[in-house]
Amino acid sequence: MSAPPVRWAFVGASTWASRYLIPAVRAQPDAIGVGAFSSSRERGEEFAASNGLEKAYASLAELLADDAVDAVYISTTNDLHAPQTIAAAAAGKHVLCEKPLALTLADALRMREACEAAGVVFATDHHLRAAPTLVAMRELIAAGEIGELVAGRVFHARLLLEELRTWRLERPEAGGGVVLDITVHDADAVRFLFDDEVAEVTAMSANQGLAGAGIEDSVMGVMRLRGGQLVSFHDAFTVPHAGTGVEVHGSEGSLIGRDLLMPDPVGEVLLRRGDELEEVAIADRRPIYEEVVRRFDAAVRGAGEPLASGADGIASLAVAIAALESSRTGRAVKI
Repeated sequence: MSAPPVRWAFVGASTWASRYLIPAVRAQPDAIGVGAFSSSRERGEEFAASNGLEKAYASLAELLADDAVDAVYISTTNDLHAPQTIAAAAAGKHVLCEKPLALTLADALRMREACEAAGVVFATDHHLRAAPTLVAMRELIAAGEIGELVAGRVFHARLLLEELRTWRLERPEAGGGVVLDITVHDADAVRFLFDDEVAEVTAMSANQGLAGAGIEDSVMGVMRLRGGQLVSFHDAFTVPHAGTGVEVHGSEGSLIGRDLLMPDPVGEVLLRRGDELEEVAIADRRPIYEEVVRRFDAAVRGAGEPLASGADGIASLAVAIAALESSRTGRAVKI
């Protein structure tokens, strides 16, 4: 007999939930979407109806009390992630939480402890681990194709989409700003590719006029890994034409990824050795979020681990917090 489906509910009527997570759940043969909760009852009802969900919950408590829900995807503002995850764990629900996990490491650790105590799966939505381009780069690095790793570069500076120009630009108390939104992704991508932890961060941030007062919409900096490599990063909400990319440089070659830090399976990877430049074949460009949900559902059934764990989310949050501290103090911050 086949296992019963993993039944999902969505906490937060977000663009990301409707555009990526709900279609990814729907694409699984053993998962279904049940309902949604929004702080606005009207928005929640509209969201559920437009996404083909049966239920629009009047409160988070009502959602968490529903025995028809096994797992929740949390995509509310960053300040709500911790209390909502802890409440979900107490109700026995598995949790896939958007990055950053929280505004502080203490809250992120409390989230992990609550999920461990409840025996539920706790995962972070670091979807770039499923990007076929990054997966190809990681496999080539692991195979020794570029030799000993020397350095890296991440550029994740784009123009923030119009539909996302809300609390990210207006509410520092909710965790707005580019560092908690984008630099956390850089940190996880670097950890994923280098298979190492970030030991120290130096950063400078700026407000270039898109975000409100007191909120950074651009940041540049350098991560020092435990292995000694330096990785530069540039993240912004204000750069319309740069594209995104990741470069990993080794003693025997370099991997150059372009236009790949996206929620869709796009972009290209080039392998450079001296003057020779070779395009890396990307065999499987399946939708990224389908892999996120597939791995999560498997973990719920006890068959493996989620794509990015709570521990991964804590590590990336530590890098982002260090970058914010460095930009405020003008000093390198050790993790």
